[in-house]
Amino acid sequence: MANQREEPAKALRRIIESPGVHQGPACFDALSAKLIESAGFQYCITSGFSISASHLALPDAGLISYGEIIDQGRLITQAVSIPVIGDADNGYGNAMNLKRTVKGFIAAGFAGILLEDQISPKACGHTRGRKVVSREEAVMKIKAAVDARKESGSDIVIVARTDARQAVSLDEALVRCRAFADAGADVLFIDALASVDEMKALCQVSPNVPKLANMLEGGGKTPILNTQQLEQVGYKLVVYPLSLIGVSIKAMQDALTAIRGGGIPPPGSMPSFEEIKDIVGFNSYYEEEDRYATNTNQQL
Repeated sequence: MANQREEPAKALRRIIESPGVHQGPACFDALSAKLIESAGFQYCITSGFSISASHLALPDAGLISYGEIIDQGRLITQAVSIPVIGDADNGYGNAMNLKRTVKGFIAAGFAGILLEDQISPKACGHTRGRKVVSREEAVMKIKAAVDARKESGSDIVIVARTDARQAVSLDEALVRCRAFADAGADVLFIDALASVDEMKALCQVSPNVPKLANMLEGGGKTPILNTQQLEQVGYKLVVYPLSLIGVSIKAMQDALTAIRGGGIPPPGSMPSFEEIKDIVGFNSYYEEEDRYATNTNQQL
């Protein structure tokens, strides 16, 4: 029993309740999640943007399905021991669809689920064309998520996101967050806040409910703050949605340029073959393989 793995939701809640701001880089497959864990991060979050890009080579515009996301999510949660928050977009439909989504994310091993209030098809955060459902429907969907959690006997962390800042107004986004907290959301998140003052305004809403900051790299609408600054503002969780997919794209482009030029990627631009084998688990595999080795030359 001493070696029994801590329940994912319990582990995530323990992190949230501990002092300081906690960083969660975004993953898009089992390998990227494993690298996040190996780097010493306590949790990670899936990026719908990055999963859509890496698996479909398509934009995060509601094109990837619930089934594709849940299949990838299951592989991610099985690859790591740290808790994972799953990006569930708008729940893939109405309140009943959302309840199925929450239960599916629980079964897939997620510690948390991020739900937004956009209409279908959703638009990517920090991009144009975002529209949100009515406030009443948005709150009712959070209540449905809370009910699905209770019906499943789970304690999955519900992260409630609103895109009303860009679709309607900051005031509407703040009102929605307060209503989400009253409905039972565990963490509040307004996407695409445009200033530090707006970030402070969020953190003053329902002060006992933790807030999540989205540090969109490379030119988003929200100011990029370091962890000390985010803690001073009042945040508890911070995610970095594009770092891993972004550097992966650049590294692959550079490698292909080198190959196209008749060479191979230059030294230092990639791990050695031995390092790659270790990262993906060959050494651990060999150790376990030796435990079950038999003398194949033995005569029966």
